[in-house]
Amino acid sequence: MPKRILSGRVTSDKMDKTVTVLVDRRVMHPLYKKFIRRSKKYVAHDELNQCKIGDAVRIEECTPISKRKTWAVIARNGETVAAATSGAAA
Repeated sequence: MPKRILSGRVTSDKMDKTVTVLVDRRVMHPLYKKFIRRSKKYVAHDELNQCKIGDAVRIEECTPISKRKTWAVIARNGETVAAATSGAAA
């Protein structure tokens, strides 16, 4: 099964080697057939502490690093992150 990849925006970088990413998606309302916006925050691993608030990032599923952290940053502002190629080592 392939790993999921999501795109979002960094909302917090206060933690060490961790960022919070807000991912927006559009879903159709089942009754009214109108597209509505749904968002969710994911905690992602940022090995080099490169990501800052407001950066557009891509995150990929990985093995659990901690209780809530099961995603790793693979791209920042369209450029690949160097630590993503070696994998997210805990």
